Amino acid sequence: MPVVAAAAAAVAARPTGAGPARPLRGGVSARPCRRRGFRAEASSSASTPAPVAADEGAGAGPCPVVRFEMGDFDVADRVSVGLHGRSDEMIFEATVRDPSSELYGSTVVLRQLMSFQAKRRGRRALEVLKKLARRQMMYHSYAMQVHGYVTPGNDVEQDDGSFILVHGYHGSYSLRHWLQLSDWLPTLEATLALDEEQVRRVGDDSVGGPAVTRQLRLIRILMRDLLIGVNYLHSHGLAHTELRLENVHVSPIDKHVKMCWLYHGKDGSERANGFFYFPKIQGDDPACLREFLLPILCRNSPSGNIGLQMLDRQWGAGWNLLALLLATKPDKRISCVDALRHPFLCGPKWRINPSVDVIRWGLGSTAVRMAEDYIYGQHQRRRLAYFVELMEVLNPNPRTENWLNILPGHWRLLYCTGRHIGLTLRQPSPRILITDVFLTFAQTSDSIDPVFSLTSDIGFKIMAESDWPHDKSGSEGTLSVTSSARIATGRIYIHEQDGDDSRVASSRSSRRYLRGKWRKVSKMKELPASLPTVNITMDELDVSMSCSSTLNVSSAQKVLQEIRTQTPPEMFDLSKIVCGTYVDARLMILRGVNGSALFFTRSNSRADS
Repeated sequence: MPVVAAAAAAVAARPTGAGPARPLRGGVSARPCRRRGFRAEASSSASTPAPVAADEGAGAGPCPVVRFEMGDFDVADRVSVGLHGRSDEMIFEATVRDPSSELYGSTVVLRQLMSFQAKRRGRRALEVLKKLARRQMMYHSYAMQVHGYVTPGNDVEQDDGSFILVHGYHGSYSLRHWLQLSDWLPTLEATLALDEEQVRRVGDDSVGGPAVTRQLRLIRILMRDLLIGVNYLHSHGLAHTELRLENVHVSPIDKHVKMCWLYHGKDGSERANGFFYFPKIQGDDPACLREFLLPILCRNSPSGNIGLQMLDRQWGAGWNLLALLLATKPDKRISCVDALRHPFLCGPKWRINPSVDVIRWGLGSTAVRMAEDYIYGQHQRRRLAYFVELMEVLNPNPRTENWLNILPGHWRLLYCTGRHIGLTLRQPSPRILITDVFLTFAQTSDSIDPVFSLTSDIGFKIMAESDWPHDKSGSEGTLSVTSSARIATGRIYIHEQDGDDSRVASSRSSRRYLRGKWRKVSKMKELPASLPTVNITMDELDVSMSCSSTLNVSSAQKVLQEIRTQTPPEMFDLSKIVCGTYVDARLMILRGVNGSALFFTRSNSRADS
């Protein structure tokens, strides 16, 4: 997965040693100053205990924030410039040397804030602490503690001097640094001390196993801790606006994930707002993330990418959770509580009740995985055809208005239930290899009626005839077919005959579709006689072909004939596409005049170009 930029290079600080602390940048010196403590309540009196709310639990209580001096610390000789490249912050490691402090001998992190914006963030951190400190157990488990601050004067609000926050120390590595280690998996497992007791927290009952299983187990532990921590913030009306890998630490003491830098939220939103930072691809739906990342993850990985294998498990549940976390619309974004119940974050020993949308997603993901594999046997083709028909029954967007909103875009053909004709047995001349087949819908702006410009692009290679089974290189080309398409409301009838044999077949088909896990999704006692569709009417066709090598008329005709032989007829003669039976943000099914189903996945045009 993409990660944000690394921190800037470290710069030198004064060496560790006894004696007065050397002044830090910003003019903060170790001059004598009375330490002031205040509690997280409105009162600043240290002798008056803060009231504990009745619903805060056993861990409720005040948490003091102490004003320190630089003379209280031995500053280490290691310093880094901010986290994730901030130039207005300096990070120091230090040891508390004041014998009267409860933190005496402890390692802390000093964050020096120099710009006005950085100081404002620091003050917000102290304000957030006032809201979070009541439930100290949750605060200490899932947040990086703020012990206090250092200022040149007694006023924490002054802007002219330096402002330093004193953080808890949970090791030198953020989660990003952990993942960059060559042996990050066993190191993190050892840090978290993963035993059978620990893995029970995520519904598992075993340790070890293949690398995919170990990484999935570790991801569940880390993600569940993060979600619990973020939900804790949301329950207090707060939002974490910079939840990045650099701001997440793993504590080897209590084996919990710690989040640092907490911010105020404008409201008590319960949605996990863009849970981690990912580069947004303008105009694309997060549901199509797999199609975009598939060539990237599989690049230079002939044995398969472990991340791809993890996300593909459990009927593609990982991709579903990722899409819900990255949803651009808040009403489509999953809440932390629902994410904790998601199948991807629940181990095999937990009985879960997935939603209808999750089950429908799993059905489509399984069909995609099957279509990506070469279909050898008839039983595999029958099974895939069954999944396609079941998706049509469970179409979440049957209305024509839904199709008009979802249809525009770039769609890649995955599978056709019609006849498949390849190269192996026929040995044609020339040898043509079909690469990718795309169907692009673009809505025209100069028409009142719902009219689309429809383009079919068929990529191909002309291979050398001598060694084509082993050498797939050759001259590349594209066959393009364009037309205009009109969309109207329609229906498809499943059983048109009225005979006894048809009724028996219909009863068997109903039991086939409505049994087991699909009963909850369909909520139907018998298969309907018809399904809502959209009818697609085509205008005249325009066919063109381009090739990187020069072809004479006879060769071009042979190439064209071979392309038509291997390609579904609906992709060459677009007028044979008669209706659409399924569509969502990532998948589409169209039906041809002969009854064949064309199964598409939404593609990213920039990734394909």
